[in-house]
Amino acid sequence: MITGEQVKAARKLLGWSQVRLAGQSGFAGATLAKFERGESRPSVLSLTTIRRALEAAGVEFTHGEPGAGVRLRKEG
Repeated sequence: MITGEQVKAARKLLGWSQVRLAGQSGFAGATLAKFERGESRPSVLSLTTIRRALEAAGVEFTHGEPGAGVRLRKEG
């Protein structure tokens, strides 16, 4: 599962606003903002949709030590 902090960090890596991610994922912008602030937890389906939009743009979600994170996918 991804966290709001990961989504926010992924957007920043891509230079995307919440509005752009909302448009790319079909997710409501206000709900996305609440998730990033830790005020709500979207459904598994919604999180999957957000994750796929970010991964399609080149983001990789990482898990493990020291914790969950994000990075841009290496080309090549």
